[in-house]
Amino acid sequence: MIKMDLFSLNMDNNLKANAPLAYRMRPENLEEFVGQKHLVGPGKYLNRLVKSGRISSMIFYGPPGVGKTTLAKILAKMSNKNFFEISAVTSNLKELRETLQKAEDSLKFENKNSILFIDEIHRFNKSQQDALLPYVEKGIVVLIGATTENPYFEVNKALISRVQVLELKSISEEDLLKLVYRAINEDINFKKLNIEITDNAKDFLIKNSSGDARNLLNSLEIAVLSTDTIDGIIKIDTDVMKDCLQKRNISYDKNSSEHYNTISAFIKSLRGSDPDAAIFYLAKMLEAGEDPKFIARRLVIFASEDVSNADPMGLLIAVAAFRAVEYVGLPEARLNLAQAVTYLASAAKSNASYLAINKAEEDVKSGKFSSVPNYLKDSHNKSKDDKREYLYPHNYENHYVDQEYLPEELRGRKYYNPTEMGYEKKIKNYLKNLKDL
Repeated sequence: MIKMDLFSLNMDNNLKANAPLAYRMRPENLEEFVGQKHLVGPGKYLNRLVKSGRISSMIFYGPPGVGKTTLAKILAKMSNKNFFEISAVTSNLKELRETLQKAEDSLKFENKNSILFIDEIHRFNKSQQDALLPYVEKGIVVLIGATTENPYFEVNKALISRVQVLELKSISEEDLLKLVYRAINEDINFKKLNIEITDNAKDFLIKNSSGDARNLLNSLEIAVLSTDTIDGIIKIDTDVMKDCLQKRNISYDKNSSEHYNTISAFIKSLRGSDPDAAIFYLAKMLEAGEDPKFIARRLVIFASEDVSNADPMGLLIAVAAFRAVEYVGLPEARLNLAQAVTYLASAAKSNASYLAINKAEEDVKSGKFSSVPNYLKDSHNKSKDDKREYLYPHNYENHYVDQEYLPEELRGRKYYNPTEMGYEKKIKNYLKNLKDL
């Protein structure tokens, strides 16, 4: 038995020594964890959960490489729970049910609770998400999901209502610098080497890692392992670092001003009928790793807010693009987004519908009207004292009859004022001709 333990320990040490740097640098507890101070700092939510001994179900939502999986493993270890891990990308309903059964058996026969970690949980379909519900609700498992997508859009409401959604942010430059120093000075392999990295190289590495700790550590490892030792020193400068970055990321942090500036420029370019500028900002967002569904949702909003009835096809194309993103995914969905962007940027524009709903909402909120006119009410709710009858438009020439529909206090109120743009000009003329009959 002792020999097996020694062999197992030796194997674990070998695995750790030969594992990628990002894996070797994984923290064992919250004190070692770098970043997410709003969640793991002293007195913060996750710290309090561990101290209370009551780990609740939650979903970690944030960009890649910010510690979602690591935090889940730390919580399992510090709370002394079993840890089951599956990926929603590769697992199916059968595997999920088998894992849930193992967790239930552990609770029954060993009196030990389990954490079920599901990576990319937004990839689970409805039946898979529904299968989780009773186990989460009864406390048979503590669910920790991880997703780069907004869970309020991607996870069904029944499951969302049973978990706490925690947003993880991109790792700050200050924390990334800590990781660089820690890797060089504390890693089981790197601390044996004489590594010198220039300040400019560190700055380049940090700024081009886009808040992704995994990307930073992987790039640093490539730089160290691929640089020759000269006079006992592995010297890494900016040129070395440039050649070793897995991908030179665009400066585009989803939590920074650049994110908001880019989407603002994108919408304003669409509104300004400049398809070239709009397609440039689309390319920038996609290259920087923006969620394509976020872009598609903005196009659906834009189609009604800024194109509207000047080109009714705009909304259909925007919705079709959103569905295409769901069905196809990147990288091919960039073509669907490009088609929608160039169409909407080139379409006739009108914000008449947008202005109409805003104006109508103001009147609704002000309480300026009393009730629906009696002759427009449901037949069961009509007052017998009011003898006016509803006039059925299809019984009249041109399928129109002059009749008041607004409440009495709002008679003559004008909300929708069609423009002269595109198809809306036809709408304007049609409504005008009706009034002239």
